[in-house]
Amino acid sequence: MTRPLSITPLTPEAFAPYGDVIEARDAPTKMINQGMCGRHHDLAALDFSDGRAGISLFDAKARHLPYLVDMVERHPDGSQAFVPLNGVPFLVIVADDEGGAPANLKAFVTAPGQSINLHRGVWHGVLAPIGAPGKYIVVDRIGEGPNLEEHWFDDPFMIETVD
Repeated sequence: MTRPLSITPLTPEAFAPYGDVIEARDAPTKMINQGMCGRHHDLAALDFSDGRAGISLFDAKARHLPYLVDMVERHPDGSQAFVPLNGVPFLVIVADDEGGAPANLKAFVTAPGQSINLHRGVWHGVLAPIGAPGKYIVVDRIGEGPNLEEHWFDDPFMIETVD
């Protein structure tokens, strides 16, 4: 048996408990390079318990609706940022933590120009570009020891449509 999960647009306010929406704001924070480049400064709070920040490239296979959410994961030792390179929208599934288990799942879909940074320890779904393969820059913790916890649902969630 599956449980329905609806999608809402990704906004900084709705996503704040789980991480940062990384996108250009109305105006750059400051102008640099002799006024030829606008800098939108410090848009994500990277957070690592140890290790260092690393930049990786991900090639993710396309996902399609209906989409089954049967597992979420979290990274207790570091935040994780996803920056799309090819403009494909992706699903962002997040959950609250209740006693070490995910609860109250929420689903967002990115708009063009949006990236995300998941806070350290936030339950989240796997990378899921919708309708086409996605390429991403990922900034996350590189270090010793495990940094992955998975939770598999007895009754998974189903996303039927993107509104």
